[in-house]
Amino acid sequence: MAGRLTTALRALPRHLREDLWTGAAEEPLPVGGRRPGWLAWRPAIVVPLVFGGAYLLAFTANVYTRQYGINPPIAFVAAAVGAAAPIVALYRPVLAWWASTAVLLVIGYQAGSVFNPFAGLPWQRTGLAAQAVVLFLAALRVRPRATAEMLVLGVLAGVFANALVSGGIRDDAVPALVLAVCALVGALLRGRQKARTELVVQEKLTAEERARRTLLEERNRIARELHDVVAHHMSVISIQAQVAPHLAENPSDELKENLRGIRQNAVEALTELRRVLGVLRSEDSRPEGAPHAPQPTLDRLGELVDNVRGAGVAVTTATTGTPRPLSPGTELSAFRIVQEALSNAMRHAPGATVHVALGYHPDRVTLGVTNTAPDRPAPPSPGAGHGLLGMHERTAMLGGELATGPTPDGGYEVTAILPAPATPAAHSDDAEDTP
Repeated sequence: MAGRLTTALRALPRHLREDLWTGAAEEPLPVGGRRPGWLAWRPAIVVPLVFGGAYLLAFTANVYTRQYGINPPIAFVAAAVGAAAPIVALYRPVLAWWASTAVLLVIGYQAGSVFNPFAGLPWQRTGLAAQAVVLFLAALRVRPRATAEMLVLGVLAGVFANALVSGGIRDDAVPALVLAVCALVGALLRGRQKARTELVVQEKLTAEERARRTLLEERNRIARELHDVVAHHMSVISIQAQVAPHLAENPSDELKENLRGIRQNAVEALTELRRVLGVLRSEDSRPEGAPHAPQPTLDRLGELVDNVRGAGVAVTTATTGTPRPLSPGTELSAFRIVQEALSNAMRHAPGATVHVALGYHPDRVTLGVTNTAPDRPAPPSPGAGHGLLGMHERTAMLGGELATGPTPDGGYEVTAILPAPATPAAHSDDAEDTP
């Protein structure tokens, strides 16, 4: 016990300096956050404090000059500082407390130098009102430890000021009790407001956590549905394509190649599906949030076209401009748009010839996938597809343009323009390639 008391006494000067000198005890007002309720009424609180300060200025200045015999300039300055302290306490409570305490000590010293047995004591007569208001407003803004320090030092200052005038220490329990009540009420109101603020913050965090968990549960449900339906069928397709050559008598090389391509496409689709399911089940849905495989880019466009050709579709390609690296989002969106357009051509235009055009420009990249008219009716497609909707969403996300529609010869065309400003390095490379 004695050790704790010794440690507390040794730390007292440091605490006083931190709380009452550096201003660290003042809690900063939140910027854009939830402010204490009484601060919203601060402009209205200033009005009665101004009227009260004007009355206090006239009253205390008269007492200082007539009863305490203080020179009028000193009396007016001291009265003005004491009257302004409650208003200043709304914005700088520690500074206002110092001002009211300093005025009390100065008046006690000045009044003590001119003895007047009929003069009232400075603490009760002129200093208590401003000191009580300042302490109450300070208790609403500072830590409880600083409030206790202000209370103790304020009581000591008042007792000392009265002793300078009366010539000895008197019974000053009433003003001390008034200050204690003001400090206690202010501290309790501050604690109540702080608890309410923390409760609001906690409720907001709880709501956000509940929404996050709901979203995660919904994503897990979607992932389960995709896994149970799509993954099952793709696995069956892969296995059937692998077993089919062994079931046929003397299968041709072309049949084996086509079945091998079907199995390869099914395996790749399963791989990408697992990647999507991993993102859906992950709490961090950002691409960099988990060690997923790299997303496809335009560098794999040739591989995509070869897979389509392996399925028996005639595909031609053409590239204009100088190929250059694009942003990851543009690369992925361009690849997916071409992939979806080729898939649509395979499903809805059997026997058609498909042409893929890729153009690099200084500020954009253009994509064009055009197929001729089909040579036979397309098989019915179950359900409504989302391919065109996905293309529009990807293009709109990048701020580009997408146009889709039939061609005059009965085919179909998909054209996308994606913003892709060239980097300075790309410009310099183009300049070096120019003869």
